[in-house]
Amino acid sequence: MPKKGSKSKKQVDDVPDQQENKLPDYLELQRTRVVCNADAPIHTQGFQYSGAFAAMGVDNSVSVEKFCKNFKIDVKRITQDDMEFDMIGVDASIANAFRRILISEVPTMAIEKIFMADNTSVIADEVLSHRLGLIPLDADPRLFDYISENDVPNERNTIVFKLHVSCQKGSQRITVKSGELEWLPEGSQLSMASPGQSGEKQKTFTSFSQSQKKILQKPLGVKFKDITIARLGPGQAIELEAHAVKGVGKVHAKWSPVATAWYRMLPEVVILEQIEGDEAEELVKKCPVNVFDIEDLANGGKRAVVAKPRACTLCRECVMGPSGEKIQLRRVRDHFIFTIESTGALPPEVLFTEAVKILEEKCEKVISELS
Repeated sequence: MPKKGSKSKKQVDDVPDQQENKLPDYLELQRTRVVCNADAPIHTQGFQYSGAFAAMGVDNSVSVEKFCKNFKIDVKRITQDDMEFDMIGVDASIANAFRRILISEVPTMAIEKIFMADNTSVIADEVLSHRLGLIPLDADPRLFDYISENDVPNERNTIVFKLHVSCQKGSQRITVKSGELEWLPEGSQLSMASPGQSGEKQKTFTSFSQSQKKILQKPLGVKFKDITIARLGPGQAIELEAHAVKGVGKVHAKWSPVATAWYRMLPEVVILEQIEGDEAEELVKKCPVNVFDIEDLANGGKRAVVAKPRACTLCRECVMGPSGEKIQLRRVRDHFIFTIESTGALPPEVLFTEAVKILEEKCEKVISELS
């Protein structure tokens, strides 16, 4: 006989295990999927409350253990300039945090100051400076320091480029490309003022204690050498010095390391009823990205099958018309297809790693402030 206040083994076994219980199919669909109908999507808001399904014995809370168990990164495509991977088991807020960090908080090097010695082209100094600032530089920002207003430009925080091109009189017009920018590892060559005496050393706009060739493993330059900067006519010339510094995209877009960073939820195309014959062929022709295909049956008939659901762009052509009720378009709520297109300063996989480090620093800062 069990003691007073204790439960028998049978009573303990009768207690439902919250981890083993499952929601009904319609609630599980509403919790994990966004259904895209012909007129508008439904189930767009998730269940954020941890006790939303407590009456059914299902725990909807968020924990570190659940996150570590469910979170996965699956790389689908990676090249020198872009990368596509699946981010599985996270909320949309986490995916969006990575997107925002990649665009505005991962630092790069970009031209910030222009010292114009001569510009007789048709492009104004301000426009020319703006164009130069947007040229991606082939320089690892992790090797350089930030520069403040009171800092002196040196080999650790500044990269100096020179542009000196001219079009001779009587010759054809020439195109000035980004490849014309010449890296000056010794620092600035423009003097701030003429020396008082012939023996004095001229003072330039930078103060390099050593050549950047000694502290860098590879020479610096522009990522793409075929970007048009200006067009010069006969007798026109451009002579300038450009200083690049470290910065982030939230200050100016020229420091953004990505051309774009975006994500979309994983598409899920479900055929609720078999679509056969002419209706199946019409469905295949209707889809602009060839999500559906035809499968031959043993009796000589044909039916539509889902061949490439990942390619679905949610145009909803398939859910319109007579066969629309037989198809359901869904989006997996915690599965994101993430794409990163780098401007060239850093490879896309390195950019994502740096974004993870920045998000980690933000989390540590919040924890330290709360404690």
